[in-house]
Amino acid sequence: MKNWEQFKKNWVRPFFFYGNNRISLIGGALTSASALVLIGFWVVDVFGRSGSDNPYLGIIVDLFLPGLFILGLLLIPAGIWLRQRHLRKAGQVPQAYPNVDLRDPAFRHGIEFVVAATFINFVIVGTATYRGVAYMDTPSFCGQTCHVMEPEWTQYHVSSHTGVPCTACHIAPGLSGFVHAKVNGTKQLAMVMFHDYPKPIMAGSKIPAANLTCLNCHNPNALIGDKLLVENHFGDDETNSMTNTVLLIHVGGRDGFGHLSGIHGAHSAHIEYVSTDDNRQTIPWVAKTNDDGSVTEFSSDGKGPPAGQRRVMDCIDCHNRAAHSFATAEQALNKDMAAGSPSSSLPFIHKEGLVLLKADYPSAVDASTTITAGLENYYRTQYPAVWNSQRPQIDQAAKTLAVIYSRNVFPFMKITWGTHPNNIGHNDYPGCFRCHDGSHNSKDGKSITMDCTTCHNLVAVDEAKPKQLTDLGMQ
Repeated sequence: MKNWEQFKKNWVRPFFFYGNNRISLIGGALTSASALVLIGFWVVDVFGRSGSDNPYLGIIVDLFLPGLFILGLLLIPAGIWLRQRHLRKAGQVPQAYPNVDLRDPAFRHGIEFVVAATFINFVIVGTATYRGVAYMDTPSFCGQTCHVMEPEWTQYHVSSHTGVPCTACHIAPGLSGFVHAKVNGTKQLAMVMFHDYPKPIMAGSKIPAANLTCLNCHNPNALIGDKLLVENHFGDDETNSMTNTVLLIHVGGRDGFGHLSGIHGAHSAHIEYVSTDDNRQTIPWVAKTNDDGSVTEFSSDGKGPPAGQRRVMDCIDCHNRAAHSFATAEQALNKDMAAGSPSSSLPFIHKEGLVLLKADYPSAVDASTTITAGLENYYRTQYPAVWNSQRPQIDQAAKTLAVIYSRNVFPFMKITWGTHPNNIGHNDYPGCFRCHDGSHNSKDGKSITMDCTTCHNLVAVDEAKPKQLTDLGMQ
């Protein structure tokens, strides 16, 4: 009992006496409020089922709130030290410190201040934390917070995955994915702060495996069957003559009897490969596990697997641009011309449009200005009659060309036509031919199949008004 009285006299009373200052009281309120919010998140995480699965939540729960808690703790002794220093200079240090008693108005008002401030801070910190987590669940956080993501943010809005949160594809679930996201995010933040980020930014191995992301929404065994694909092409002649290529794509899958077919069926086995570049465009070695459990190795150089990481083939090895697909100049122009702008009634618009799109410009603003001026000057000087009679179509064509450029070329990030290869198909990039090129052979002389009919049938190739489309009522 005597020791307790000594402790109260020498420590408790001085602590509460000097601690009765604004700085210490605010520190106590911050500490208690952040502690309550932290405890709330821990309870939801351990026992609840409705907490956010946003991996960036760790920035708040593991960094921001603990930091606020520690700040509050530091403010308490800082305020005590400052008040003690002030009273000593003023010669107002008491001979005996007041008793800790709720009946003491000064002490009671201090406690009331801490309780009220704690409640207010709890509301503020809790609301700010919730809103912060909600904001980090939105694609705008990823796409607009960092200006270096402008190319990906632009293409995201015109992709089939628009509306899907970035974290659903880029962050693997679970502890390992969470830790990897935090470490990688911290590294990227430092790179942006010090302007030390790569240009362009390539996805490479940054995307988690499909079974951790894509398969949360997609079923790889679903029987999709065949799909009709119609590609429109415009010529570089004066009339911009249009032709069509019609393909029957055998997407396939697994039917109700377990039979595999098509593209998905042909690649559903356990296939491993090694690539010698970060973008996985050069694949010299492939190994396929057969139905009987044996493994067949295919090599383009007659050797074993080269140095590098073995990767199990999955969805994103072909669907590598699912949400950020940058078109080639030809693809983008043909697509928009088929939709009506630029108008194919403008002579040589396809040829001249490609010339303007593929020119080098220092910035997107300069590109828009130069493309518009260039197209106007072309028709004003080469086709004055067209310039006078189709001025609205020319103005609209110029706007469309500028938009096409702004969606696919970003000079400040060194992204131009073809920077980001798309592995679907094999016309514009190696794609399928990374493996199905006829040079990947096994030791017994077998090659990875080049049977095109496994994946598609060519119904019509660059034909003007194919009869098949007319029969289907698509012309």
